[in-house]
Amino acid sequence: MKKVLLLLADGFETFEASVFIDVIGWNLVEGDNSTKLFTCGLKKEIKSSFNQRFIVDYLIGDIDIGAFDALAIPGGFEVYGFYNDAYDEKFLDLIRGFKANNKFIASICVGALPLGKSGVLKGKKGTTYNRAVRREALQGFGVHVINQPIVMDDNIITSWNPSTAVDVALLLLEHLTTKNNADKVRQLLGFEDK
Repeated sequence: MKKVLLLLADGFETFEASVFIDVIGWNLVEGDNSTKLFTCGLKKEIKSSFNQRFIVDYLIGDIDIGAFDALAIPGGFEVYGFYNDAYDEKFLDLIRGFKANNKFIASICVGALPLGKSGVLKGKKGTTYNRAVRREALQGFGVHVINQPIVMDDNIITSWNPSTAVDVALLLLEHLTTKNNADKVRQLLGFEDK
């Protein structure tokens, strides 16, 4: 069983988180049945960007990185406190741990910014929310910012806004399983073939 850890910060975007939950879940039930998703955060109750409350499976301090195959990070809204959690040293250390163990890391939109701040993208290609202020922030972390919707460098996936979310989750699934399996899940979800 391939395990994906969904890392949630206060102020996370529910849509961006939900695509990982659905793609990995659909694969568990209707795909090759090989993936399962778990959630974690700095505290047990996390509020989303629009103040919905979520209870996570694990606290960051309880995570055994070796038990997981991939890390997924949705972006979020500054006004809802996203960067307070996303730039917390415990949050960044978990990201560093996944990179040090050569695990897949997938982020959507400004989910790339904690990757940049953690140092795992330094000297690598990446992208983030396609507004100048966010791209400048990512570049300030030593990232070669690419002007395209999804960028993959080594085993790290970044993307530029919520419209890329489904494709990012399916790309992660493809790397955890196979392209044929990810295409099957894409079709089951009703999305056009790529």
